[in-house]
Parts: sequence; C-alpha cells; structure tokens
Amino acid sequence: MEAVKRVLRYLKTTPGKWLMFRKTNKKTIETYTDSDWAGSIVNRKPTSGYCTFVWGNLVTWRSKKQSVVARSSAEAEYRAMSLGICEKIWLQKVLSNLHQECETPLKLFSDNKAAISIANNSVQHDRTKHVEIDRHFIKERLDSGSICIPYIPSS
Repeated sequence: MEAVKRVLRYLKTTPGKWLMFRKTNKKTIETYTDSDWAGSIVNRKPTSGYCTFVWGNLVTWRSKKQSVVARSSAEAEYRAMSLGICEKIWLQKVLSNLHQECETPLKLFSDNKAAISIANNSVQHDRTKHVEIDRHFIKERLDSGSICIPYIPSS
C-alpha cells in the first residue's frame, strides 16, 4: 500500500512530466548497458547502468554502484551486462505471463569490445576467473541463443 501512496504522490507533484509509448509492430526487448571504471573517488567502485526498451518503448532503467572494485573497464562492463540480462529475463517473463511473446534473440547492446569478447569466448582464463559466475550466467544465455550482444560504438 505504501508503494501505491508513493506513486500517487509522485503523480500529483509532477503533472508536467510524462512518458510516451508508441504502438509498434516491433516485438523485441532491447537493453543498452554501460559502466564507468573506478568512477567513485572514495572507493573506486564503478557505477553501472542499463535501459530497457520493450517493443521500442523505454520501460525500465537503472543506475547502480557495483559492490566490488573492478580490475578493468571490461570487468565493470561485464558486470553491467549481467545486470541488464537479469532485467531482460524478468521482462520476458512478465510479457509471457501476459501471453505476449518476443522475438529472439533478445539484444543486449554494449560499447566494450573486450567485455563482448569475454562473453563469446568459450575458454575460461585465469584473468577472468574473478567474474566466473557472471561469465557462466551470460555464456549460458548466449549458447542457448536467447540473447545476442552486438557492439554499439559510443563517444
């Protein structure tokens, strides 16, 4: 009930803000992920973020400080990709419960070629052992064909 009250308070105090949703024939879930590296000047923990588009409309977004210090920008981006995939899986289940199917593979866009390479590499290296759980989680989705990770350049 508290959440409902919070939503109603938000709607009452922000009448000029809105999101527009457009009808489209595009039945996809697309997620864009990004992360900084050693962004916090206090503890050097990176901040990750993602935004998810369902059928071409922005529906979820989040920014979160990672719980561990990343040893490279690829590691920070890789952990952000894992968060984005979790969100995609949840949204896919919500749509499935509503009897709405999505085109597969679901696209997860990343601007870090090293992180994409780690995801697509079938060999586990000692250099990536510390992200092993995220690696297996992502690799499992790639191998099943449920996701793909195209590179998207950024500036």
